[in-house]
Amino acid sequence: MHAAVVTAFGSPPAYQEFPAPAPDGPDQVLAHVLAAGLHPRVRSQANGSHYTSSGELPLVPGVDGVARTPDGATRYFLLEDTTMGAMAEQTVIDLRRSIVLPDGSDPVAIAAAMNPAMSSWVALRRRISFEPGQSVLILGATGNAGRLAIQVAKYLGARQVIGAGRQPAKLATLKDLGADVTVPLDGDELGRAAADVDVVLDYLWGAPTAGALTAVVTQRADRGQPLSWVEIGSMAGTSASIPSAALRAVRLQLVGSGQGSVPTRDIVAELSDLATAITSGAFPVDAKAVPLSDVAAAWADTGSDQRLVLVP
Repeated sequence: MHAAVVTAFGSPPAYQEFPAPAPDGPDQVLAHVLAAGLHPRVRSQANGSHYTSSGELPLVPGVDGVARTPDGATRYFLLEDTTMGAMAEQTVIDLRRSIVLPDGSDPVAIAAAMNPAMSSWVALRRRISFEPGQSVLILGATGNAGRLAIQVAKYLGARQVIGAGRQPAKLATLKDLGADVTVPLDGDELGRAAADVDVVLDYLWGAPTAGALTAVVTQRADRGQPLSWVEIGSMAGTSASIPSAALRAVRLQLVGSGQGSVPTRDIVAELSDLATAITSGAFPVDAKAVPLSDVAAAWADTGSDQRLVLVP
C-alpha cells in the first residue's frame, strides 16, 4: 500500500510504499481510509514535538479519520499513540475507539471538523461543569479550532461568547460564526469585555495567557464568581508566567484538556453527538480534499484557512 511516511523529524512526509499493518487484537480491523485531517496536532506528531511523541521513526502521521471497515460500515476513528497513523490507504482501527457515522455524513467534512471541534466540545462537556447560560471567552478565536469553538460554545448553550485574537481582519468575521463580542488580545479592552466571564477556552498559552489572566482578574467585579480557565493549546508558547496573586485573588479553576486529562472512554462517549452535529450542518466546514499523493504540497500549505484533508 501507499502512505505518507516521515523518516526524519523536521522534514515533511513523503508519499511512498509502506507495509500494510495487521490487526493484533480481537477488537481491531484493517480498514480502508477514506479521509484523514491534517490538523496542527498531526503536524506536531510528525515533527516529534507533541508531548505524546515517542521519537520512533519511521512513522505514518494521522491521529484520526474516516474509514470503511470490512463489514461495509463507514466509521470515524481515533488512533492510539502509534507510528501507523491514518495518512495511508489502510490502517488498523480499534472498533472501541470508533463510531459508525450517521447517514449522510461527508467523510471529508467529518475528517476536517471532528478533531478541532472536539477540543472545545470535550473541554465543555467533560473537563469542567459547563452549564447553558454561562459566558465563554475564547483565546485564539481566529484559528481553525478557535473559530469552531465559538460555534460549539453557542451550540452547547453559551449565553455569550467573546472571541479574542490578534488579527483584526479575522476578528471581524467572528460575529458571523456566533461571537457576541470580539476583542484584541492586547490592552485593557479584553479585561473589560471578559470581566464577568464564566469560562475561558485557551488555545494560546504563553505570554498572551499571562496578560489575559491579569487583565480579567484586575477587572473582575465579583471575585468570588467561579472562573474556569481551560488550557487546550499552546500556539503562543509552551509555558506561561502566571502571577501568584491571580491564583489567590479570584475563585479560579485552572485545568488542561487533552489526551490523559480526559480519559479516552469519555472522549469516545462524545463522538456520536459531535458527529451528528457536524452532519446536521451545525458547524459549517470549509474543507479541502487533497490526494494523499500530494502530501508534500499539503504539508507546505500552512497559510490556508481551509481545513486540509488527505484522501487516498
